[in-house]
Amino acid sequence: MLVHSRAGRWCTWALFLVLFLPLFALPLLVILAASFSTNWSGALPSGPTADHYTAAAGGDSLHALTVSLVTAVTASVLALVAGAWAALAAASLGRRARRLMDALFVLPVAVPSVVVGLAVLVAFSRPPVLLNGTSAIVILAHTVLVTAFAHQSVSAAVRRLDPCYEQAAASLGARPSYVLWRVRLPLLLPSLTAAAGLCFALSMGELSATMMLYPPDWTPLPVQIFAATDRGSLFTGAAVAVVLMAATLAVLFAVSRIRTRASYR
Repeated sequence: MLVHSRAGRWCTWALFLVLFLPLFALPLLVILAASFSTNWSGALPSGPTADHYTAAAGGDSLHALTVSLVTAVTASVLALVAGAWAALAAASLGRRARRLMDALFVLPVAVPSVVVGLAVLVAFSRPPVLLNGTSAIVILAHTVLVTAFAHQSVSAAVRRLDPCYEQAAASLGARPSYVLWRVRLPLLLPSLTAAAGLCFALSMGELSATMMLYPPDWTPLPVQIFAATDRGSLFTGAAVAVVLMAATLAVLFAVSRIRTRASYR
């Protein structure tokens, strides 16, 4: 820790708690408390119940959770492949070309996500590529939105790679494909797993673009949470939100274990 004195450490932890609790922990605790309540008319919730989780763990909510997981995993894999490929290809380009490619990949996150959703809707609502009304258009929009984060994460890692490993492999007669698969990608594995986790988390919580594109048979969990709260079912929506957070954290924990082993390797 950068603060060496005991008093300084205590002050740092106190400042952290003062900022962390009201800004991050307290809103999540409110959602958790609401998910176990039937009424909240005073300072604290009342009417403890677990019935909201019964509804959140089955029926439409379970289908929506499956849709969210499939969408997030598919979009993360596609974004990781596209972003990593572009980052590796840009490493051999000139400085201006790299900046241009970075700008192109960052463009979807530089505009509101609802604009990206509208652009995808307009672009793929007519032949020859007609995706409107299908699950593919939702996955495509999520991929477009999260690819920038995969590209930026892998690009930063590629710039930090020591070229000595690749040069040593090439000097021993290794083909470029062998150097890529057995040298560069293993060295980039911690960054790849970190990018995959970030893309997954962002896709699981995406709402704005999804609201413009989702078909009735492909409703992700954030859309269902919005629909429940819009109907006034705040406590049911809170329970579904807790399920969404738990599923996201479980996948991120699994990804972090892979990243830790990759870093150790």
